[in-house]
Order: sequence, then structure tokens, then C-alpha cells
Amino acid sequence: MKNLPLGKLNPKLLAKLLKQYTGVRDPRLVIGPTVGEDAAVIDMGDRYLVAKSDPITYATEMIGWYAVHMNANDVATLGAEPKWFLATLLLPEKKTDEELVTAIFADMSRAAEQLGVALCGGHTEVTPGLDRPIVVGHMLGEVARDKLVLKTNARAGDRIILTKGIAIEGTALIARERSGELRAHFGEGFVKRAQEFLVDPGISVVKEALKAARAAKVHAMHDLTEGGLATGIQEMAEIASLGAEIDKQRIPIFSETQELCSYYGLDPLGIIASGALLIAVAPEECEKVLSALRAQGIQAADIGCLAEKTKGLKLIEDGQLKAFPTFEVDEVTRILSRN
Repeated sequence: MKNLPLGKLNPKLLAKLLKQYTGVRDPRLVIGPTVGEDAAVIDMGDRYLVAKSDPITYATEMIGWYAVHMNANDVATLGAEPKWFLATLLLPEKKTDEELVTAIFADMSRAAEQLGVALCGGHTEVTPGLDRPIVVGHMLGEVARDKLVLKTNARAGDRIILTKGIAIEGTALIARERSGELRAHFGEGFVKRAQEFLVDPGISVVKEALKAARAAKVHAMHDLTEGGLATGIQEMAEIASLGAEIDKQRIPIFSETQELCSYYGLDPLGIIASGALLIAVAPEECEKVLSALRAQGIQAADIGCLAEKTKGLKLIEDGQLKAFPTFEVDEVTRILSRN
């Protein structure tokens, strides 16, 4: 039997599994497990509860920080405010000491304080068979019934706004995991700047998601994670049964990101990209959202539009329409899998 590749399950396999294995059907489940959805939504009467679970598996540094922000992002993309965080902390046997555990807890607490989130429970254990600590986060948030942002509301013709720039998380991750060889090639200053992408421009999209949702009638939002912009565009389009047309020249990319990708031969469109948010909005509302974000110091760019499904996913490059790139696994795994 063929082993599956690193990273997310193939979307077709995942869709098959989610359709076949459903558990008990609950009418209060507004959004359940669906390929492309960021979180579950449960009807609590006067408001919706938004629930998200996501592990941190690629990073080895500041994984508590990652876990809180990654899970908060997916709650905020539905227009909800993150409120409560639980974590399952799995620690490697014979590689865990009190200093490591304390650092993870401190990072989780610091990130939670920044977001106004309460740490409310979880589980910890030293686990056999692991070579690195793993944090599985669980974030809960809430949103008024009339403020929920549904990805299925995206429409053909919507403009697609991208905040900050692509591959923010991937840039920090590569710089932290391959710091030694990068210092020798680029110097200490470059490596330090790239490592700090984790906090500046940062991997959180909570601020921009909530700001955009309040500034205009946003149709859909999606944060970029594993598989980068290419996978994020695909997920946003597929869940709404749409196509998309993206202008490559309009995609913001930091110079540090571009240099790392050139050095390692990676495509920045396929690198894990937490810190960037996709926003689908009607053309007449686009400038309103862009202005609201920029007024808060958040860089944002109109990079293309959603289209009818029959048009597929296209990338405008050098004035020509090309098929949008796809990535079976995240580009960053090509670096992290090296000894």
C-alpha cells in the first residue's frame, strides 16, 4: 500500500472520508466538517459558537505562540472573536525538560494575552515515538448571528484582497530551522529579519479579519496556511463552486521571502503562508475594505477576482492566462525534510 505524502490529506480523499463518516447528525451544526472550511459553527441560540482545532507540526520554536495564533485566525475568518483556548501538548520522550515545557506555556500565555483569549484547559503528556514537541490547539469564539461570514457566500465577480504578503510563516520557519547555513550565505542581519516575520509582520490575521468584517459586507474570508496562496485560492474557490483569476504581478511578496525562495529553488505561491488573509468582496465595496485596512496600518492589495466555475483557476503572468499552480505538499517540506 502506498504511503501518503507529508502534509494535509488529499482533498478528494478527505472529502470522501467526511462524507462517509459523519457521526450523529445535529441540526444545530451550522457548519460541519467540509473541505476548505476553517472551523465549525454551532447554533447557541442568541449567537453562534465557532470551534477550531489545528496542530503545530512543522515548527520547533515558539510552538505555543503558533498554536494560539493559528487557531485564532481560523475563528476570525468567520467574523467571530476568539475567546477560549485549549491545548493538547505532546512532548518527546527523553528530550523534554522543565525548561522546554515552561517555554511552551509562556508562549501560549503571551499570545493569548495579546488576543484577549483565556487559556481554559487541555492535556499534557510525555509521549513515546516523537522527535519533537507537538501542540494541538483548540480555539472557541463567538459571533452574532447576523455577523457570521460564510465562505459559501462568495460570488463570481468578487474582488480578492490579500493582506500583508505571501509566505510570511514560511519565511520565518525556514529562517529559524535553517539559520546556520543561511547566516553563512546571507549574514546575521538578514536571518534575524526573516526569523522575526513570526511577529512582524506577524502570523495573526485576527485584526484584519475583524476589521474587514466590520468595514463592509464581506462575502468570504480565508487565511492562508499549508500550501500557501495557491492552495488557499483553490480552497476558497472550490467551497463556493467558483473559479478565480489572479494577477501574479499584484501579489505582494517580501524581499526576504523572494531571496529565500530563490536560494532554495522554492515557489513562493506554494509555501505555508499564515499571516496573510484572503477577503472576497463585491467590486463596489473593495476600496472601502482596502481603505479601512490601510488606515489600521495593514498592507492590502487587490490581486484578482473570483469567476464562474467553468473558467477554472487561472494565473495572469506576463500578460498571459495560465493554469493556476497546484502543490501536492507544501513547498517548505522540501527544506524541512532534509537532514
